[in-house]
Amino acid sequence: MAGSTSGTTSSNPSLNPSAPKILLAKPSAGPVPGKFGRGGGEDETAPHRARLPPVGSLNLLSDSWEFHIDRFLPFLTENTDFKVVGIIGPPGAGKSTIMNELYGFDGVSPGMLPPFAIQSEETRAMARHCTVGIEPRISAERLILLDTQSVFSPSVLSEIMRPDGSSTVSVLSGESLSAELAHEIMNIQLGVLLASICHILLVVSEGVHDNSMWHMMLTVDLLKHGIPDPSCITPLHSQSSTLGLHKEGKDKVHEVEEYIGTPVFVHTKLQDQDLSPPNIVQTKKALLQYFSSSSFMRRKCANKPTDRPAMTQINAKDTELLDLLMIPYKNKDDSPEAQCESYVSSLWKLRDQVLSMNCPSFTRNVSERDWLKSSAKIWELVKSSPIIAEYSRTLLSSGMFRR
Repeated sequence: MAGSTSGTTSSNPSLNPSAPKILLAKPSAGPVPGKFGRGGGEDETAPHRARLPPVGSLNLLSDSWEFHIDRFLPFLTENTDFKVVGIIGPPGAGKSTIMNELYGFDGVSPGMLPPFAIQSEETRAMARHCTVGIEPRISAERLILLDTQSVFSPSVLSEIMRPDGSSTVSVLSGESLSAELAHEIMNIQLGVLLASICHILLVVSEGVHDNSMWHMMLTVDLLKHGIPDPSCITPLHSQSSTLGLHKEGKDKVHEVEEYIGTPVFVHTKLQDQDLSPPNIVQTKKALLQYFSSSSFMRRKCANKPTDRPAMTQINAKDTELLDLLMIPYKNKDDSPEAQCESYVSSLWKLRDQVLSMNCPSFTRNVSERDWLKSSAKIWELVKSSPIIAEYSRTLLSSGMFRR
């Protein structure tokens, strides 16, 4: 398993009478302050205050862009044999549906709520986003699943925008940014965090022609430099002081080799013609060419720089260097004339592939609980990253975003 090179007796929760329960459904949550009918009691012109997630929520990352671990921590153990899977993508691409499948949710059983709430017709009609921040669940296989709010989401942008166009959320250690620029940086920060704390990162795009998520992952790869994995941050209980923790955490960044989670590119809602064998091969070749100079490819061709394929000579074997899964529209399932893989079987295939993937481990063994505590510290490193701050200033000076 990717979470560790060896398990311990605590890796089996059934052997521990005090082991946490498995999260079977999303806890009921009260109204969330904000626009689009999500409460509305808050003054929208006032800055977002650092507040806890709503009662009943397990969100690790709140809408005020603060990391909270207290509510999810009781569900984790000292087990070191686990795998973390995150997901990122635009609105309506099917992220929560994919995460429910990974969890093993049986949607046909009456009265069962999905672990991750999926977009309803009302939510879609109101152009609202369904997930706020990062919503975690943990499965019976000790698979930690991180569903995230949509990137490139108009409703997220609308919620953080003041009447004067500035952002209500502080994303760069107190710097005042326009809402559009803050929204762009939030997407990057979310991607960098997931690439740092996950073993597998599902990168979801809708349709076959949208490469905006590909471009975003290249940016994440560029800006992640200096952010360690959770095992390189010493747990709080072993530190004598906050100062010692900060110093050691920064030292560890420079001592270890750069870690980045394994990306799996998923394209959803595809037409039959997109799923023909020639088109699938062509899409894989385009993906390989797009990421030819990224660290994703450098890791796959580790210590063999001459093995990296020339872009003019890509063959079928080379296309396996990056993981690509293609999922058709849901209504293609029961058609007897369908000549492509069905929606349901595509989701089963995705689950099987993710569960069986042999991904890179963190630098050293870390327990579920220490992983979560360290992830909170990594989030602070992401928010204070000088590289991301410089990228923000570059975007601002380019004239693409208002001041």
